[in-house]
Amino acid sequence: MASIVLKVAVSSLSRCSRHTCLRAHSTTAALRQGVPGPVWKVGRLNHIAIAVPDMEKATSLYRDVLGATVSDKVPLPEHGVYTVFVELGNTKLELLHPLGEKSPIAGFLQKNKAGGMHHICIEVDDINAAIVDLKAKNIRTLSAEPRIGAHGKPVMFLHPKDCDGVLVELEEA
Repeated sequence: MASIVLKVAVSSLSRCSRHTCLRAHSTTAALRQGVPGPVWKVGRLNHIAIAVPDMEKATSLYRDVLGATVSDKVPLPEHGVYTVFVELGNTKLELLHPLGEKSPIAGFLQKNKAGGMHHICIEVDDINAAIVDLKAKNIRTLSAEPRIGAHGKPVMFLHPKDCDGVLVELEEA
């Protein structure tokens, strides 16, 4: 079957533009493997989160030294963090500081005294479809269901051991 698909793709090169043929070939490859196309789409990088041991110092760095626009400090008790967002034009930084004893950021800062990058957040158009698809591909999530994140939208964290050592947050766009 693979040779038939290849012959069709090669024989049609003279009848279509390069872009059309490449698209036809990639669609044919997915169908040939019996893998349906995803029902969700990955979007843009929403933010990079940085755990900070001193929120005021970190906020001052971005606002006073670098001249960025920063948000007010907002407590998110359901996530165990305080957040400050730094606007960067094409994306944001999310400064994270522990709120409460069970904060996941407190544990991170115990291991990384100076702070550091905690996670990246990528937008998706349908978080529930993304979760079903990723679980079917053996990507673990850190909770059973999405929760409402700092932007008031559903979010889900993916296990860093399944994402090349990076904690990935998905946020519905």
